[in-house]
Amino acid sequence: MESTPGSPGVQTSEGTEPAGTGAGLLRSAVRRDIIDTLSNLPAGQRHEGLTAQELSRLVGLHVTTVRFHLDRLVAAGLVDGHSVRSPGAGRPSKRYVAAAGSFEAARSDSYATLASLLAEAWSARTADGTPLAPEQAGAAWAHARADDLVARISSTEPAATARAWLSKVDLVIDVLRAWGYTPAVRTHDDGRTVDVDVVACPFGELARDLPEVVCGVHRGLMRGALEVLGERDAELSLTPFVTPTLCTAHVTTRTRFAPRGGIS
Repeated sequence: MESTPGSPGVQTSEGTEPAGTGAGLLRSAVRRDIIDTLSNLPAGQRHEGLTAQELSRLVGLHVTTVRFHLDRLVAAGLVDGHSVRSPGAGRPSKRYVAAAGSFEAARSDSYATLASLLAEAWSARTADGTPLAPEQAGAAWAHARADDLVARISSTEPAATARAWLSKVDLVIDVLRAWGYTPAVRTHDDGRTVDVDVVACPFGELARDLPEVVCGVHRGLMRGALEVLGERDAELSLTPFVTPTLCTAHVTTRTRFAPRGGIS
């Protein structure tokens, strides 16, 4: 990742800032995550909003980074900020809410990405001349962007430690964020197994009607990213609609980890 021009120390997931329009800003997975988080707060809290500090804890980013993205989203009219006076003395706190229609804009951008992938899949062919299946199309999308992923790791050998394995899983999560998903991660089995919870899938309505397409692409994105990162033998499964708004992917490495104190 690179420092954003004009804002030393602020990290973004893109080397070049997109155009300052709402649609352009939402090319950023971080900004879509912020919009999605604000849009999916409980009803009462949604109108009150969150401070930058509260939001930073939810999206897992430094508060300075979150403030930078919030400023851009406010300027584009996608997020509204308002001051709330605290009890007693002290400065008012600034809270942020998703502007009307901003979640729909983020979801529209995700649908455009899905439509583009499926169009490419239809024109591509397997060895026997048939169009790619959705899972194959998702994997192909990740493979086509292999250089971006591989540039962010030190080795494409299967991870030999929990630290190296989880670093690769983090990159898979970045791929999901780029598609508009909002993943939360849980680990167990000493880091060998990762559960990736996806709340409020951007394709939720379509997934209910066509799970073989949407869930197939979702699995393919994760599978393709793991393959690109050298984890071809990792076990991957996806359980859709664990609850009406939650799907969970399970990823486990089959590679034995080096004893503690070995190479990382």
